[in-house]
Amino acid sequence: MAKQYDVLFRLLLLGDSGVGKTCMLCRFTDNEFHPAHISTIGVDFKMKTIEVDGIKVRIQIWDTAGQERYQTITKQYYRRAQGIFLVYDIGSERSYQHIVKWASDVDEVGVWGGPRVLHAADGAGAAGAPQGAGGAARRRRPP
Repeated sequence: MAKQYDVLFRLLLLGDSGVGKTCMLCRFTDNEFHPAHISTIGVDFKMKTIEVDGIKVRIQIWDTAGQERYQTITKQYYRRAQGIFLVYDIGSERSYQHIVKWASDVDEVGVWGGPRVLHAADGAGAAGAPQGAGGAARRRRPP
């Protein structure tokens, strides 16, 4: 059976519980948005194949649980990722502050030297975003 792609990229979504990681994943892979969902338990993933300059790229995106009790499990996935999205809720200063912790966890693994990508997820509290983390993100550079 012929390979259905030329290149595989593994991406990882990290951030607090409830910031919108699963919503982002479903929007990108399935073009669907589900505002209410059940929290991820452990790790889940979805794949999407796109074409860039004639090259078929399979993107495997791992959605991690944000709860502290699952962090031992999710850290096992850091080494295999080619890219990591640090996700926070723009309506929550607290979730923005926790990005420093998530970045530190990635650095602690020590073998992953790729670029980090910070993405602001639109969570339930986004209506107050200018007063929340969105304003904080504009005032200072994230980790």
